[in-house]
Amino acid sequence: MTKKLTPKQEGFCLSYVETGNASEAYRVNYNAEKMGEPSLNVAAHELLNNPKITLRLAELQKAHQERHKITIDSLTSRLTAAEQLGLSNNNPSAAVSAIMGIAKLHGLITDKQKVDVNGQLDIVARLQKGREYARRS
Repeated sequence: MTKKLTPKQEGFCLSYVETGNASEAYRVNYNAEKMGEPSLNVAAHELLNNPKITLRLAELQKAHQERHKITIDSLTSRLTAAEQLGLSNNNPSAAVSAIMGIAKLHGLITDKQKVDVNGQLDIVARLQKGREYARRS
């Protein structure tokens, strides 16, 4: 395990792994009520660049992956099975959905992301992705 983190730092790491959103993880674990969005984003970014935080995030993400045995190969295998099931059940939309999932997984198709005037990813879209990920886990 990494060097001892403060309770707020540990909470930030856990929230970040759960949501994938550093600003939201900062907001949840630190007193950020009076902070503007730009200041909040900078503070969250600084935490992500802290070597102790980086190491702890790597540990948590590795444990998460091992716990679920998630790999590109395992996901590809499952999507291929779903494609075959769709084809065998005469359900082309299910097969196409699985094919698109494989293409996205391998980086052949990427989703567009809304970018605001400051170059920041849309917070609402990122939170939604975090919630969708949490439901699947």
